[in-house]
Amino acid sequence: MIKIFLLSMLIIAIAFALLAVKLLFLKNGKFTSQHIHDNAALRKQGIHCVIDQDKEARRAGKAY
Repeated sequence: MIKIFLLSMLIIAIAFALLAVKLLFLKNGKFTSQHIHDNAALRKQGIHCVIDQDKEARRAGKAY
């Protein structure tokens, strides 16, 4: 039981370390925003956040 717990904690620690590579090795490293409204390519295609799309649909009187 202890071996499985320690092995799982080791795997989780390795996963966190791999996720933080950019933060650890770059000066002023940070995670980029994962929000749709921050993505210029999606904005160019007219793709919005689901909340914004819902607001637009309610204003237009469309019900889904």
